[in-house]
Amino acid sequence: MLTQDCDPGQPRFSRRWLFLLAPLLFFYSVSTFAVTGEIDLTTSFIGFFAVAIFVLAYALVMAEEKIHMRKSKPVLIAAGIIWSLIGWVYVQNGMSETSEYAFRMTLLEFTELMLFLLVAMTYINAMEERRVFDALRSWMLRKGFNYRTLFWLTGGLAFILSPIADNLTTALLMCAVITKVAEGDKRFINLACINIVVAANAGGAFSPFGDITTLMVWQAGILQFQEFFTLFLPSLVNFLIPAMIMSLFIKDQKPDSVYEDVQLKRGARRIIVLFLLTILTAVMCHTFLNLPPVLGMMTGLGYLQFFGFYLRKSLPRSLERKRERYSRRGDNKKLAQLGSVVPFDVFNRVARAEWDTLLFFYGVVMCVGGLGFMGYLSLLSDALYTNWDATWANIVLGVVSAVVDNIPVMFAVLTMQPEMSDGQWLLITLTAGVGGSLLSIGSAAGVAVMGQARGSYTFMGHLRWTPVILLGYIASIAVHLWLNAGSFTAF
Repeated sequence: MLTQDCDPGQPRFSRRWLFLLAPLLFFYSVSTFAVTGEIDLTTSFIGFFAVAIFVLAYALVMAEEKIHMRKSKPVLIAAGIIWSLIGWVYVQNGMSETSEYAFRMTLLEFTELMLFLLVAMTYINAMEERRVFDALRSWMLRKGFNYRTLFWLTGGLAFILSPIADNLTTALLMCAVITKVAEGDKRFINLACINIVVAANAGGAFSPFGDITTLMVWQAGILQFQEFFTLFLPSLVNFLIPAMIMSLFIKDQKPDSVYEDVQLKRGARRIIVLFLLTILTAVMCHTFLNLPPVLGMMTGLGYLQFFGFYLRKSLPRSLERKRERYSRRGDNKKLAQLGSVVPFDVFNRVARAEWDTLLFFYGVVMCVGGLGFMGYLSLLSDALYTNWDATWANIVLGVVSAVVDNIPVMFAVLTMQPEMSDGQWLLITLTAGVGGSLLSIGSAAGVAVMGQARGSYTFMGHLRWTPVILLGYIASIAVHLWLNAGSFTAF
């Protein structure tokens, strides 16, 4: 590089030369790669550029609350850029089949998870449309519980429901109850929402259906379905310790009771049964047939489609019976409601799935898969699982998931495939699942509840209780290390 002491007759180095030299650096970095096997891009200009693109994309994801841009947008673009860079390098080295195969395998991993989640979201949306969750909320509102009882009831239900209905849906349902009952009491709403987020994440950590991270581990075939339930007590401890401390700061007062009459729509209970049957089908496909669980879930979608067909065909007959019954009673209000009945449509429920979440998941999986193919995950694996003890690596990754989100953390670990015992895989499942509770932005449940209870449940409001949540995090790890010590011995 030329400096002030250079010969004044020579051209000075300026910024525009960077743009001229950048392509040369690009070509030079490609030309220095090996032409056999997978190409190591970790020390190349292209690799550094890909990492920078991913970091920038994830910075935009983390700023979603401030910039109001959906989180799927930046990671979709980043995934396209990263794999385009990979494809170009491999084409130049005559190895396009290698990069194509790597992309297809990464896409296959996402597709299995996406279809699984799509069916689960469709069932949840169907139950919501049939007013199952509204009925549960109405029952809680009518009971007129005091604040402390509501705190424990919503937290307990979040812990119980999230293993089946997933942590995001459960957290939103419980938050809706709290914001309606304690409207205006920001202090209580903040405490209750923190409790709900912690409980939902803890409940999702011991079930393959409770969180995307546990689903990823189960789908990868690393842990069997029943093995996740050994995390029940550690997860329970993770929820109870912060809840007990926070409950001491809740005033012993009773909110005004709110009356809300909610009637389940026709077929609601049968859809719940079909959802449980779908879960059973997925478990049996994986356990007894050694086939991917997504097969059972897609079969379960067929159950719902057949039942939706029955509901549509039998709707006129059902409306006629109700019309006669309400006419005999003289119930004009119910008769008027019959005119607004909309036939059940499965594909409307599919359309209402969390597509932003699914597309975000695609972007993250493809970005991390691309960086792993470049060689960065091998470096990370060596740094964490070779130079460190696996236990400490898994604990630190759980804390990292509070900032980065648990999906890329877990996918990175699964891609690295470190040699670990079942106990260690259970540990990373636990820490990635509950580590997100340390910050309000650390989990999908926390981000969603912040949006629903805007102004009452905030980042700083959650941060003040992070030390208490950290106690639960540490205690849950200690319980797992003690209770499941036998699972750490064998690989």
